[in-house]
Amino acid sequence: MSELSTIKDLLEDEIKDLYSAEKQLTKAIPKMAKGSNNEELASAFTAHLKETENQVKRLEQVAKLLGTEPTGKKCHGMEGVIEEGAEALKEEGDENVLDLGIIGAGSRVEHYEIAGYTTAVSLAKQLGEDEVAELLNANLKEEEAAENKLRSIAVSILKAAPAEQEEDEDE
Repeated sequence: MSELSTIKDLLEDEIKDLYSAEKQLTKAIPKMAKGSNNEELASAFTAHLKETENQVKRLEQVAKLLGTEPTGKKCHGMEGVIEEGAEALKEEGDENVLDLGIIGAGSRVEHYEIAGYTTAVSLAKQLGEDEVAELLNANLKEEEAAENKLRSIAVSILKAAPAEQEEDEDE
């Protein structure tokens, strides 16, 4: 465990955590795409994989600018979120309901990343690391867009699904 004595120490730690998270996602996202029944959802995951690969490269740039390595830490939080997503992929049932479960898992991933990037951007700005903040903010904006895309797909699936009727209690 590293010692966190300064804001720069904390920023470097956040970068390592985000890097580990993104690297884990480059392996998990293709599984989410393959497990999706909805073509738009599968396509959204495939497109976000390319963004995730670019985010890894940006984090490598950030680490270089900060004079550190992006490796050396395992993001256990993302590992857990990915594990939950893997569980969603094993479920059986209605395709639309299953896709909504996959979207939920994907949304949890995006929210985790958004929290990390928001923190890292704030720390970089505090340190006057404008280029670092810019690179991190680019990743943050992509994560927010990915979350919005998932939400949009969920809305379209829900609109297309027949409303479930509550059973009459008198029966």
